[in-house]
Amino acid sequence: MGIEMKLQFKMQQQLVMTPQLQLAIKMLQLSRMELVDEVRKELDANPVLGDEHTDPQARADADRSMPTAAPNEPPPEERIGVTERLEPQTDMAGRELEKQVKEVDWEQFLENRQMASPSSATRSGFDELPPIEQSLTKPNTLRDHLMWQLQMSDFVDNERQFALLVIGNLDERGYLDLECGTDAEGNKRPDLTIEDLANEVGLDPEDAEIVLSMIQRFDPIGVGARDLRECLLVQAEVLGMDEMEKGIIKEHLHNVERRNFPAIAKALKIELEEVYDAVQEIQKLEAVPARNFVEVDERSLAITPDVYVFKDGDKWVVSDNDKGMQRLYINEQLAQQMLKDPKAKGFISEKLKSAQWLIRAIEQRRRTILRVTDCIVEKQREFFEKGVQYLKPMILRDVAAAVGMHESTISRVTSNKYVHTPRGIFELKYFFNSSISRVSEEDIASESVKQAIRKLITAEDKENPLSDQAIVKLLEDQDGIKIARRTVAKYREMLGILSSSKRKKMF
Repeated sequence: MGIEMKLQFKMQQQLVMTPQLQLAIKMLQLSRMELVDEVRKELDANPVLGDEHTDPQARADADRSMPTAAPNEPPPEERIGVTERLEPQTDMAGRELEKQVKEVDWEQFLENRQMASPSSATRSGFDELPPIEQSLTKPNTLRDHLMWQLQMSDFVDNERQFALLVIGNLDERGYLDLECGTDAEGNKRPDLTIEDLANEVGLDPEDAEIVLSMIQRFDPIGVGARDLRECLLVQAEVLGMDEMEKGIIKEHLHNVERRNFPAIAKALKIELEEVYDAVQEIQKLEAVPARNFVEVDERSLAITPDVYVFKDGDKWVVSDNDKGMQRLYINEQLAQQMLKDPKAKGFISEKLKSAQWLIRAIEQRRRTILRVTDCIVEKQREFFEKGVQYLKPMILRDVAAAVGMHESTISRVTSNKYVHTPRGIFELKYFFNSSISRVSEEDIASESVKQAIRKLITAEDKENPLSDQAIVKLLEDQDGIKIARRTVAKYREMLGILSSSKRKKMF
């Protein structure tokens, strides 16, 4: 069979996403902090893009710089999440349009914009001063606290280097974490050992154990322990607990967790009352050394909402929060100067086009979030009026159908976006819940069921806590909620509530 070359024509469909659509999707799924960072990067990379800090006249020019859609053009956000289907002829037309955009006479465009009368800014915002919590001094982290104690110690150089490795490998609880995770193929890497850390700094392994023991006696006592048993045992030794209590920590922590005190008494050949007394003392020890230290200052970690929802008379009003967001505009004066240089004209044309796309994408993101929030408020009105027990079941498809967008768009809009309401600050995803059946009543949202479970457990007798099956019966009798026992267990674990055997108050 001979080898030959042929030309043949065929028609096929392609999935194509224009750069504008890709940018709009990227902007839409960013959180508020990520958006601010992205805008800063663009401001650094694009010389014709400016904000309010660049020029005092930026606020007046920003509205004039905002591109507007044609009257009959559908809102761009309605196209987000739907991949454009283009045939080869349409693709060629798109390339031709892209070529025409590159050949825009930007000098004439900027002159026409300067002659246009600026429109008044109508976007509302909340200009109150920042809360006083954001002006507080930053507290020390656990690492800072340990580093201060390390500086006060008399370790030699290699011992100090080993101590730095230990402090650097502490997890959020204050335990020494020597796990190495998995490799790119998903295979578990071998965990590190104290000997590995010692060899890295040229320290004898026996000396390394002594240095680790000294670090574990830093404040808070037990920090740097490798497991709960070692953490409690260090505290017991420092506090001078007797051998019986140390023996329980060494050999019978599993029985303490299960409240199996007779087994402890039998194994240690002591009275049950002595076990009770010893366990009461052990419970006073700290199982999480880093409890009073946080890596992030919660006083200054404030969620900035993307939108506000407030009641004005009988109406619920949705307003965007533009506080802290740069108002972008095109630096026309600089662009005109640089367009006079033939060598820079192509570069500036590209940057002008990129600036326009970015400004349009950010405005589109703002409008889309407002539309989706407004729809959520309309569907969850009873929640805003009466509370979480009136939260209705709702899925992405419900909102997507109401606002005429794709479900993937709604998912992007509601991820990492927050709304400030009279009932608190919520992520937009909070309002999407599966439905739970009720006897002779309409379905209830799963979040409302979680709160009902929490309420029952809060009011239970601590010496005789409710089992999951008892909660099932109470939910059906009191609220008409039909739910399986395993679902109660799942919701209880999601709420961070222990099982009835571990909630039982023994002393």
